[in-house]
Amino acid sequence: MAQWYQLQQLDSKFLEQVHQLYDDSFPMEIRQYLAQWLENQDWEHAANNVSFATVLFHDLLSQLDDQFSRFLIENNFLLQHNIRKSKRNLQDNFQEDPIQMAMIICSCLKEERKILSSAQLSNQVTVGGIQNTVIGMLDKQKELDVEVKGVKNRVIQDIKTLEDMQDEYDFKCKTLQNREHESNSTSQEEYKKEQMNLNKMFLSLDLKRKEVVNKIVQLLNATEHTQTALINEELVEWKRRQQTACIGGPPNACLDQLQNWFTIVAESLQQVRQQLKKLEELEQKFTYDPDPITKNKQVLQDRTHSLFKQLIQSSFVVERQPCMPTHPQRPLVLKTGVQFTVKLRLLVKLQELNYNLKVKVLFDKDVSEKNSVKGYVASVWYTQISFLSFTKVMNMEESTNGSLAAEFRHLQLKEQKNAGSRTNEGPLIVTEELHSLSFETQLCQPGLVIDLETTSLPIVVISNVSQLPSGWASILWFNMLSTDPKNLSFFLNPPYAKWSKLSEVLSWQFSSVTKRGLNADQLSMLGEKLLGSHDCLIPWTRFCKENINDKNFPFWLWIEGILELIKKHLLCLWNDGCIMGFISKEKERALLKDQSPGTFLLRFSESSREGAITFTWVEGSQIGKSPQFHSVEPYTKKELSAVTFPDIIRNYKVMAAENIPENPLRFLYPDIPKDNAFGKYYSRPKEAPEPMDLDGPKGNGYIKTELISVSEVHPSRLQSPENLLPMSPEEFDEVSRMVGPAEIDTVVCIITQPFVGGLSQNLLSLFFFSF
Repeated sequence: MAQWYQLQQLDSKFLEQVHQLYDDSFPMEIRQYLAQWLENQDWEHAANNVSFATVLFHDLLSQLDDQFSRFLIENNFLLQHNIRKSKRNLQDNFQEDPIQMAMIICSCLKEERKILSSAQLSNQVTVGGIQNTVIGMLDKQKELDVEVKGVKNRVIQDIKTLEDMQDEYDFKCKTLQNREHESNSTSQEEYKKEQMNLNKMFLSLDLKRKEVVNKIVQLLNATEHTQTALINEELVEWKRRQQTACIGGPPNACLDQLQNWFTIVAESLQQVRQQLKKLEELEQKFTYDPDPITKNKQVLQDRTHSLFKQLIQSSFVVERQPCMPTHPQRPLVLKTGVQFTVKLRLLVKLQELNYNLKVKVLFDKDVSEKNSVKGYVASVWYTQISFLSFTKVMNMEESTNGSLAAEFRHLQLKEQKNAGSRTNEGPLIVTEELHSLSFETQLCQPGLVIDLETTSLPIVVISNVSQLPSGWASILWFNMLSTDPKNLSFFLNPPYAKWSKLSEVLSWQFSSVTKRGLNADQLSMLGEKLLGSHDCLIPWTRFCKENINDKNFPFWLWIEGILELIKKHLLCLWNDGCIMGFISKEKERALLKDQSPGTFLLRFSESSREGAITFTWVEGSQIGKSPQFHSVEPYTKKELSAVTFPDIIRNYKVMAAENIPENPLRFLYPDIPKDNAFGKYYSRPKEAPEPMDLDGPKGNGYIKTELISVSEVHPSRLQSPENLLPMSPEEFDEVSRMVGPAEIDTVVCIITQPFVGGLSQNLLSLFFFSF
């Protein structure tokens, strides 16, 4: 079943997440029209290859032309207009930068798959956290309905009864007054009897008025209790889940459920307002001293107004935090000159609020007050905000569930050109300076004006994409340890992080961009590397600023380099669990020593800042001797861009006895045959060698070539009699000078495919020893 079709079958809360993926840069209508074609292209490869991205860009335009022709045949003028407009926008935005288009489409498709996975997870009957959360919320909703609606319905019924009683009392009063003026038509005794009945009715009416007033007080008490729990517990918990989701944690679901609760409370308060108006009408028809309605009316109105205002103000939230569409997994880091999006939502859904609210956005509002700590004020040299849409109207068209929402899609920060140059005299570097976006609007109803304001989570503003990893580290640290979005001076004295919490966040960095997080063994190795001789508390500087061990880069930049390597070159292998990744050399040897010769495992290099991967295999031991372990020189993105890692493992060679190249890799740890583990990722199946054509090469006139990795032999191996190669002393000295003492170095060779037998063997030997 096509991915796009599966998405359309999901519940509204998941469809809303799909809607958030698409904006004017890549509209959803193109996703709809070209669903199958888009899903069949390799956008991940295109995002890293400008030539391939250019080809796909022009293919996409051709597909739109074909779609336009279909609409032309159908004589659908509106769709013809839309498709032409979409094509024009694509050409304007991506003609000069097709890789950006490929990145956006690749990201959208990945996020769609995550939404599908989340939907499938929520449908499974498990004891997992998401399922328990949903069940718990349903139970809370039932309690809320019983607690508030029960009292509300009784109040409505009592007011109706009170109205009937007052109408009857008024009728009998007027009837008795008319009889009093009539001539002796009513005896004195009958008159007194009716007067007594009327007094009893008054006492009952007074008692009923007091009862209605008391029940409205009870309703307000129940509503206030529920509202307090809703604002101080449920809303706070949702915002905390949103922070967690922003840094890679579980998806932040249940906003629709939160809206249902806010709406129930709002409906209850609106009902109280209507009931108070009804009591006021009854008071105008008939009042007395002391009238319980007159006595309590103003207090009840003020309290209802205060609760409703508090509820509405709390319901104005940032549904989706600021994020650049080009980096969907790195929200809250914004680059100057690059557009970003943010979405707002009003959680109260009432028909009387169904009108447009104009929202205004401000950058670092009152920043001097918020950031003034020990004389520190955040740098403002780049904080001139440029909005293609400075204001936005909230309306129900921005959401699929009928709520009031507003999505800013074209916000942009620009540097101030006349503010002078930035200095480094402040206490913080630019990626530690936190800023905020504030949003303001005003809700006006008859007799009610409410000012609304909400604030984004703190953002980091960068001017160069190279600052993105450090900026993201700041976002991770803040959202892991702080819940106060106004604490913009957080990094003046950043708190320590517990390893138990940081390890979870590190695992999220992998699971948010792949299908696999970090297991306990991998986290244990990272913990030892990060903590060293320290206790379980990690300072901010050790995580992101200080060099680890004897390396010239900090811990986080090492992790970031590995993440980039996985995303661009090793994603399938990581998802399949082929890569052990984080493992110390001691643990590596302990695992391999009892395995069959040729067993190998894959781990990440600890000495490469940009991310690198290597493999280590065990060689059979001689009698009475320990087994030998060999680690190949790590492969970086440079090598992996030329040859895929599965092909490197498939074609890897070392020089064995008599200069015959061999592949020493047989089993992926613990005992998986190499071809079983990696075969589906080989670039092409093995082909039988073709016989040499002495008259010249066949086909297109060229001999096919293949890139392979060949390792130089460690000197210690050359000295053993069984591995002695036929080399001259000069050749041996040359190899000895080139090979390091710990790891095997590799070179990439171009091998002509038809070479077989002695001819290829001699050429390989000659090539190998001529470095």
